[in-house]
Amino acid sequence: MTTVSLGMPRLPGAGVPDVRLPADRPATGGLVDTFGRVATDLRVSLTDRCNLRCTYCMPAEGLPTLPKDSVMTREEIVRLVGIATRDLGVRQVRFTGGEPLLRRDLVEIVRDCAALPRRPELSLTTNAVGLDSRAAALREAGLDRVNVSLDTLDPDTFATLARRPFLERTLAGIDAAAQQFDLVKINAVLVRGVNLDHAAELLAWCLERGFELRFIEQMPLDADHAWDRAAMVTAAEVRDQLGTRFALEADEEPRDGAPAERFVVRGADGARLGRVGIIASVTEPFCDDCRRTRLTAEGGVRDCLFAHTETDLLGPLRAGADDAVLADLWRAAMWEKQAGHGMSDTGSGTDLDSSGFTQPERTMSAIGG
Repeated sequence: MTTVSLGMPRLPGAGVPDVRLPADRPATGGLVDTFGRVATDLRVSLTDRCNLRCTYCMPAEGLPTLPKDSVMTREEIVRLVGIATRDLGVRQVRFTGGEPLLRRDLVEIVRDCAALPRRPELSLTTNAVGLDSRAAALREAGLDRVNVSLDTLDPDTFATLARRPFLERTLAGIDAAAQQFDLVKINAVLVRGVNLDHAAELLAWCLERGFELRFIEQMPLDADHAWDRAAMVTAAEVRDQLGTRFALEADEEPRDGAPAERFVVRGADGARLGRVGIIASVTEPFCDDCRRTRLTAEGGVRDCLFAHTETDLLGPLRAGADDAVLADLWRAAMWEKQAGHGMSDTGSGTDLDSSGFTQPERTMSAIGG
């Protein structure tokens, strides 16, 4: 006989908060904040586990992982995404981690979210290790596009940054994605003294294959809290590196709340080769037009990647809260969003407090990118 632990008995309604939205909040169903921004882009972390140990994210030995029962189940994820799309105005959903491919039920999660009455655009951020065997199933399930993290094309440099010799596996995943999806985006972080001089080569490789490359400034979300503003590669330096081989000009399409500033890339002969984006969260922040809301793998709402607080939805959900209560909890959480993350380019070195910013205790892998 198989037995299943159901935990402690819970009275119906026990643990369900009495939610009252602030009196000065507009009577709107959307995720509005006090500065008039409306969140329509949801990032959902599916796990805090990862099969790489990137130097700018995790320590070499890794991090303690969440207990399985504290992580949202497939049904809980789909329910919260359904509330977000039906009641809160969310139109885009990106699954993140950790590494979301480590969820065995990823295909089923995508399929269930694609079947929601108000279907959002569905995307995935991944390191692509193992994507070669799952790309077709994810596409069939309803995934619209993928973003793949790739910092270099050099195997030794890849192993230095990721602390795993998995470049070929990542490239195999990218190749499989290219066969299934119309749009593949590549995300790259440049680290001074390691891969800064790889920028132009990586862009050329992406342009040849029709991928859209995004360079991302290294953010203070590392587990070792070793981030150093003075050592960080800035957006201006990225543009300088790319300018050694390409000409960049402002993109004609509006940014429309996207985190990346996009540029048209032209060759030496002036021919248009494609686009590249730069996400300058530190030196050129875009907080005034941020449209993102986040769910951690534990079902916590974060109104900002750099927030120090979260609003628990999973506890009330498991306690029996109905969709209306969960939606109001989410609305109340986003109403409290600050004007910005507190970073500015006036700080120096590791003195984050000099710019009004304090690094969150949670790391990128625990928050979800």
